[in-house]
Amino acid sequence: MNPRRREILKLVSRDNKITVSELADRFNVSAVTIRQDLDFLEHEGFLKRIHGGVISIDSDDISSRLAVNYESKIRIARKASSFVRSGETILIEGGSTNTILAKEVAKKEGITVITPNIFITREFRKSRDNNVILLGGIYQKESESLIGSMTKSCIDSMNFRKAFFGIDGFTIETGFTSKDMMRAEIAAYIVQKSEEAFVLTDSSKFGRSELIKLFDVEDVQYLITDEGIPQNERSYLEEKGMHVIIA
Repeated sequence: MNPRRREILKLVSRDNKITVSELADRFNVSAVTIRQDLDFLEHEGFLKRIHGGVISIDSDDISSRLAVNYESKIRIARKASSFVRSGETILIEGGSTNTILAKEVAKKEGITVITPNIFITREFRKSRDNNVILLGGIYQKESESLIGSMTKSCIDSMNFRKAFFGIDGFTIETGFTSKDMMRAEIAAYIVQKSEEAFVLTDSSKFGRSELIKLFDVEDVQYLITDEGIPQNERSYLEEKGMHVIIA
């Protein structure tokens, strides 16, 4: 994704609606070029075209988050995808890097993907060779996630080995943390069911502590991140037995 398209995502996320002419003026390019950008971004599921412009799809600001550290997230997602084998059933919880993971998994064959996140399911809308199971529950509009006791009941009825999570923060003192209490509750429930838990995050989340604890360090077997992870936090996680993989 080129820098102009990333900036368009940020603008749409901030303003919710913007016209082709406004974007053309801002970037000093033709309306034809902007329409090509918008066609690409809509095709990828990041926004929605309207007559003369574009609007946000309002999914917990995921379009904006996808645009941040995009290249790192691509590398992390591709590395995570290499752990997914044909015939497997996996669970993808949510988050911007996991959205890219879903896009990579959709290129494979014979995968069953369980998710509580509607945005994740969209990445498989053109995939004929994989199955997608959307968990039930209360619809959280901002994040497009399903939450609550029904979601937990659905998780109880599913069998999967690998689960992939995103985080909002990590420090040695607080561990893995999230901004969203309800989604954190579901993530904590999922991690107890999985045999192999993967955390996918770019290094900007290290050194940050958010409101809600997600799960214990000991609950996670793999962390996939970029080379910017602080050495002290990497050493701490490896001492706890976690496989830290640099993408």
